[in-house]
Amino acid sequence: MSRYEPAPLQFFTRRSWYPWLVVGVTCIGGFIGQLDASIVQLALPTLERQFSANLDAVSWVAIAYLLAFASTLPIFARLSETKGRKLLYLAGYALFTVASALCGMVSDLRLLIVCRAIQGIGGALCGANSITILVKAAGPSRLGRAMGLFAAAQAVGISTGPVIGGLILAKLGWRWIFLVSVPFGLAGLIVGWLALSQTPQPTASKRFDWQGALLLTPALTSVVLMLNEGQAWGLKSAAMLCALLVAAIFLPLFVWREWQQRDPLIDLHLFRSSAFSGGLAAVSLSYALLYSMFFLMSFLFIHGLKDSPALAGLHLALIPIALGLVAPISGTIYARVGARTMTTSAMLLCMCALVLLSISLAGPTVYHYGVMGALALFGAGLGMFIAPNNSATMAAAPGNRTGEAGGMVNLMRALGCAIGIATASVTLSWRLFVYTGNGHRTINVPTHILLAATADVLWVLGGFAVAAAGCAFLRDAVAQHSKPVIGKR
Repeated sequence: MSRYEPAPLQFFTRRSWYPWLVVGVTCIGGFIGQLDASIVQLALPTLERQFSANLDAVSWVAIAYLLAFASTLPIFARLSETKGRKLLYLAGYALFTVASALCGMVSDLRLLIVCRAIQGIGGALCGANSITILVKAAGPSRLGRAMGLFAAAQAVGISTGPVIGGLILAKLGWRWIFLVSVPFGLAGLIVGWLALSQTPQPTASKRFDWQGALLLTPALTSVVLMLNEGQAWGLKSAAMLCALLVAAIFLPLFVWREWQQRDPLIDLHLFRSSAFSGGLAAVSLSYALLYSMFFLMSFLFIHGLKDSPALAGLHLALIPIALGLVAPISGTIYARVGARTMTTSAMLLCMCALVLLSISLAGPTVYHYGVMGALALFGAGLGMFIAPNNSATMAAAPGNRTGEAGGMVNLMRALGCAIGIATASVTLSWRLFVYTGNGHRTINVPTHILLAATADVLWVLGGFAVAAAGCAFLRDAVAQHSKPVIGKR
């Protein structure tokens, strides 16, 4: 056992319900992670007004968390194999909780973005270990129920986030958007300290790729910076050229380094499988589609339609609620009709939802029932797509590499969320600039202009949907012909 980790109390370990206590600890982490993600999306328009910030700047409140999560998740996943999962998991709870408290106390947007990045590091510490801890505690006989509870906790978090967030913004103010996570984090930390088992010592040692870790963060950050700041900086600005130079240096170096490593931080040999690569791209694009819609609709409801935060939260909740209702039955349909039919039909539903939403915003008056119906249809389409696509992508991975494949899926999901928010932000800024000559803010923009700009951005979301369907189709076409076994170097 790891000598750095505290042993669990025998009072817990002797009880028949002990495995479910451990599952509960991981479910708390899954809940607060999804709750935080959906709440913050709704708070962005309020933060824009609170800090008199530009649109590209306030979007970093969401992007900083996701970028930090994606940049550090592979690092912590590898460190956990040698330093102990319980130790790093509890460190994640502690860091996330402290950062949440700091987010609720700062009075400067730049400090808030820094604290959000620290939150993302804490989230990555938890995310790198939660499923492994759950699987070990549940065992084969309880694994199905345990995974179901974990998925349910995540679904409850993302579904209730907009509703809770709207009420908090209306009654308590934006600071409590972050402070609400603190008691959950403390509960997870205390119960985890007392209940989680120590990590067995690894039977084989693996070298940690520090050089790869140092190359990964600037590579990802420079790409997201270019995407999110294009409108604010200008394509020929010194800042944009500097970000391009960093990306051009660090990305190839990272790829070369990981390709040569025996124990790489990210196993790029997985990309030899065209089917798995297509599935990963579809994972990233589907989450880009979801979070770009969250971002866009938050500003539309609060600054465009002048909804209260509470009402905006209720409207925005239609997406995750519909997604959560459809996702559990999508597996049954997927087993009957196959991944290709399922994912293509799902993205067709999303396209229909985008068309309906665009039509509802185009008239002299907004057709509110059309907007609500479009959001519900959009959530249902994603509910039909995400779970079957994830399952088919994992099935396309080599059978002896499921652990690395699962980590890659989580990484691409986080990157997709960040890319979606950044793309929606820069496109909305561009369209507002075209209409008004100033694309920096949505505050005090005439309603009809904000509605027109939002409708224009929906074309970009449609591009995400078409690309996701195409990547999923490619994965299924390749998987039907072959499923190569990829060995490590």
